[in-house]
Amino acid sequence: MYRKILALSLTKGILRMLMFFCSMTSIRRAFPADAERLTQITLAAKRHWDYPETWIQLWLPQLTISPEYISTHELWMALTEESPVAYYSFTLEPVIARSHEPQMASATKQSLWLDNLWVLPESMGQGIGRLLFQHALERCRTLGFPVLKIEADPNAQRFYEKMGARKIGEHRGEVDGQPRILPVMEVAVMV
Repeated sequence: MYRKILALSLTKGILRMLMFFCSMTSIRRAFPADAERLTQITLAAKRHWDYPETWIQLWLPQLTISPEYISTHELWMALTEESPVAYYSFTLEPVIARSHEPQMASATKQSLWLDNLWVLPESMGQGIGRLLFQHALERCRTLGFPVLKIEADPNAQRFYEKMGARKIGEHRGEVDGQPRILPVMEVAVMV
């Protein structure tokens, strides 16, 4: 009984600390001038997972956030003490309707993908990723998308599962001669 009370009080204390920290964190839309800082966040977060530097260099074009990217994508960032510490972005991808659905055979609709969600390593484990992901789900609702799709870094799969996403497939590829499998996930959004 004492252990349950202690665990409950510790959990409440942790929740209070998270709520306090998150209250010090604000979320705002990114501007093209934020591109360099967002690229720094991306690279720091990717390096946190101990990928070989040769892989980081190969990925550099995909990991670089440009002012143009910010201008053409919905991108939101978390700030602590007015300094960006994390961000996410969406991308739209056309989905071709299946041919066995005659009324939609030639139509296309769009699917919303979480294109990026990166948190500075020193800010990980503080609820910022969860805060941003919940913000992303709210944006999905607002935009009218019933599902958010994610091609996750393998190191982030557990995080997304905790957020309610489920694995629906895999993208298989190769990096520098090494096989690489990325989980494809989705989370239902209550519209």
